[in-house]
Amino acid sequence: MLSGIAVAIGFVLFLGGFVWGAVVYQPYTVPTDSMVPTVQPGDRVLAQRIDGGEVRRGDVVIFKDEQWSDSPMVKRVVGIGGDTVKCCGAGGRLVLNGKELDEPYIEVAKLDLEGAPEVPASGTSFEVTVPEGNLFLLGDRRGASLDSRAHLTEAGQGTVARSAVTGRVDALAWPSMSMVERPKAYAALPGGISAAGPLPLQVAAVVVGAALVVLGAAYGPVVRVLGRGRRRERADVG
Repeated sequence: MLSGIAVAIGFVLFLGGFVWGAVVYQPYTVPTDSMVPTVQPGDRVLAQRIDGGEVRRGDVVIFKDEQWSDSPMVKRVVGIGGDTVKCCGAGGRLVLNGKELDEPYIEVAKLDLEGAPEVPASGTSFEVTVPEGNLFLLGDRRGASLDSRAHLTEAGQGTVARSAVTGRVDALAWPSMSMVERPKAYAALPGGISAAGPLPLQVAAVVVGAALVVLGAAYGPVVRVLGRGRRRERADVG
């Protein structure tokens, strides 16, 4: 009875975790190197299906805008409606609402003798006030990313509507496997950063479910073998 219960619970957890993951997440292959070092070209990522209204600063999002490309693109949100985004500050960093940002996730091409970035956060100078309902998006590899900076002369100054967003990248799935961290640089700003997605809980459900199925299926045969061994011992003693 215990074996059957364990197997039943295991199947529910195992299948439930997979179904839950399929409903919440969509896979996406990143074709370019614009998000290096966070995401490498060819990486398979898992993006949580979200509404554009759920997007926060620092999120790595998947979106589609016909003025940018016919295909979905992946970039990082550095500014939301009402924000003023400028580059660069005195320290060569991106300036958001008057404060320089610490962006440890961007590719640093060159360091000075003290280990500080010698190359600014962007080779393009700009200052944009993001319209309400829009997002300002940059790639982490600032020297090779075609992002909002390439569309500054267009309506909206390179910003994209929140409604264009279809997902938020939560994890790298292949060939490496790791969670995509939420940048702490944006945590103190109004709205904060996005909460962690449910992927770790889904993975835990699948792993625990698989373990229960295996252990439950093995429990019966093991008990029977041990029972026979005890009966033989008693028979020898008798």
